[in-house]
Amino acid sequence: MGREHWKKIWVGSAGNMVEWFDWFVYASFATYFAGAFFPEGNDTAKLMNTAGIFAVGFFMRPVGGWLLGRVGDRKGRKAALTLTVTLMSASAVLIAVAPTYAVAGYGGAAVLLIARLLQGLSVGGEYAASATYLTEASAPQHRGFASSFQYVSMTVGQIVGLGLQIVLQRTMSAEALHSWGWRIPFIIGALGAAVVFYLRRNMLETEVYEETADAGVARGEKGTIKALWAHKREAFLVIALTMGGTVAYYTYTTYLTKYLSNSAGLPKQTATLVSFCALIVFACLQPLAGRLSDRIGRRPLLITFALGSTFLTVPIMTMLQHAGSFWPALGLSLLALVVVTGYTSINACVKAELFPTGIRALGVALPYAIANALFGGTAEYVALWFKDSGIESGYYWYVAGCAAVSLVVYLTMRETRDIDLARVGAERHPAVEPTSAVKPVQA
Repeated sequence: MGREHWKKIWVGSAGNMVEWFDWFVYASFATYFAGAFFPEGNDTAKLMNTAGIFAVGFFMRPVGGWLLGRVGDRKGRKAALTLTVTLMSASAVLIAVAPTYAVAGYGGAAVLLIARLLQGLSVGGEYAASATYLTEASAPQHRGFASSFQYVSMTVGQIVGLGLQIVLQRTMSAEALHSWGWRIPFIIGALGAAVVFYLRRNMLETEVYEETADAGVARGEKGTIKALWAHKREAFLVIALTMGGTVAYYTYTTYLTKYLSNSAGLPKQTATLVSFCALIVFACLQPLAGRLSDRIGRRPLLITFALGSTFLTVPIMTMLQHAGSFWPALGLSLLALVVVTGYTSINACVKAELFPTGIRALGVALPYAIANALFGGTAEYVALWFKDSGIESGYYWYVAGCAAVSLVVYLTMRETRDIDLARVGAERHPAVEPTSAVKPVQA
């Protein structure tokens, strides 16, 4: 791959990193700013209020998937990618300057709520927009490798957020963090989004979209629910193949630190370090697995993930609970993330390869956002519910069960590696005669 290919990967995935940095720091810094937006009283109630506003973002993701997926199919991938990062930049600025309860009463909480609504819209559309762009802008033999950088950028966003939290905790007093230090990550997020906005304003549209935007859908129905319903089998397939992957991903990334601290009894600093180190290795694994899928196909990796998650989740989670120290916890966490890599490294291109150009962005965005809201966004809450009920091991079986459902899908779905993106669905609505070979766009 040459310089231009790497440039496309960078532009297509950089916004994803900023999006997930902003998304992650809200959750990780909530303990510091919860008291700023709500009256003095029960600390748990304050955290519940901020957690409730956090949850609103997940419910907005399907709306963002529909809205920005429609923009991506009707106006182009560039338009959708530019809009998503604009929304995220606006949300970061709002949180950074939101007035406290002492200044504006519940007005500050209202600003926080609006910011989270914008974040939910943005993240709901960013996944599909970047997945579609990275898949379409790559040469066919590199689609798995190029699209794997979506999860690299997502994970790097979390790593940067986690690293910033560690630095601030060690360089600032707790009083300063609670008073004003919590605003720093949101200021950084807004600046990062502004840089990505500039990069995306100068990116080019993919040739696949420019040449075959009307192929595979009825005339005038690009990016509509009606057109998506004509491909309902593929839409439900996206939900089913996402189910197991998103639960496992959130379990071993977002929830892992809390699990190691609350259930395994590791000190918070040790639990944080385990997550930090595991995520770095996880990010490095994505392009290797993506490249492997370009050689052997997507289904072998998906099936390997599902088999591993189905049969290894219970033993891994059980052993993690009794890890006791850094190295055993890190080893088990890495084993789990190696298994999850079979899904995360290629799920973006697999979904994009299922749909024709005229409905590809919406086809990826809406079903994925629904699955993520139902299973990924609720993973931590389900885990804590099982723990609170005294049957924490029930959550291990829940994760394994979700993976088993996805395994059935992987075993029965077709291989997508060799699909010509310009011809997907053209036999249904050949509005535009696609070219037999589409060259990757020069970005």
